[in-house]
Amino acid sequence: MTTFTFAQLSDPHLTTLEGIDLGDLFNKRILGYLSWRKHRRREHRREVLNALIKDLRQKEPDHIVITGDLTHLGLPLEFRMVQEWLKDLGPASRVTVIPGNHETYVPTPWEETFAHWTPYLLSDEPKRSASQNGSIEAFPSVRLRGKAAFIGLSSAQPTFPFLATGRLDAAQLTKLQEILDQLGEQKLFRVVLVHHPPLAGMVSWRKSLTNVGELEDVLSRCGAELVLHGHAHRSMLSYLSRPTQCIPVVGAPSASAVGKTSDRRACYHLFRMTEEQGAYDLVLNTYTYSPDDQGFHLEQTHHFPTIQCRQS
Repeated sequence: MTTFTFAQLSDPHLTTLEGIDLGDLFNKRILGYLSWRKHRRREHRREVLNALIKDLRQKEPDHIVITGDLTHLGLPLEFRMVQEWLKDLGPASRVTVIPGNHETYVPTPWEETFAHWTPYLLSDEPKRSASQNGSIEAFPSVRLRGKAAFIGLSSAQPTFPFLATGRLDAAQLTKLQEILDQLGEQKLFRVVLVHHPPLAGMVSWRKSLTNVGELEDVLSRCGAELVLHGHAHRSMLSYLSRPTQCIPVVGAPSASAVGKTSDRRACYHLFRMTEEQGAYDLVLNTYTYSPDDQGFHLEQTHHFPTIQCRQS
């Protein structure tokens, strides 16, 4: 019997209003800037993230995943800020990151943005694409940790103003199918990470994954043991039904939110996975921020039905 623990947090929206070049705001970013000035700077607080890191250090999970929106405006200075925050959170071998829509407000060169997070983004063994002059293929990423396989997707893409949609391109979906099949044959516990909610109807159309049906089809055909997402800024638990299993789909709220109401307050999810002879018991503990003592406390525990790993 082996036990593995991993934490999920999402949407920290780290930013600063200092050192911003006004020229960087003459595009869609101006909307995010105004939103931050008006209310989000009072909602997303660094002291909440500090309390979260303190609590995680006490819990000592084996791995941590962050399901997107680490920045607020997708500015290069924010990517550098997040880089330092990630170092404080833990080494890249123990932390996996995927992008959210706030990382791609506008098209920005990889070298100025995601390159700062490369150790946290890429697969254990990054593949190179001959068709792109040997450039590294970032997604889907695959990181194997014991019996757990973390599969990172990028649904982030630049969009028109007032839209926060995402999309998975055809290449990602094709590779995802291959990866799920291969890891399913190995009886590993496949955890799929995607920023936008992966089931239809979970959020409004302007915040949705525009080709969510295609992702559902891949998951239905190939299977997965767990899907984690962010974006909705609230804890969510759903299931994708397929003939041989129901796949749990779990969303985490913003990790930095003070929260005007309890359902919008920062929390993180701590999963405990226990494997015995190819069967997995999964328990989810939800730790929620308390403004009273500025700490995180266990709010609820959820036991999932025993999961039998299989490919189809």
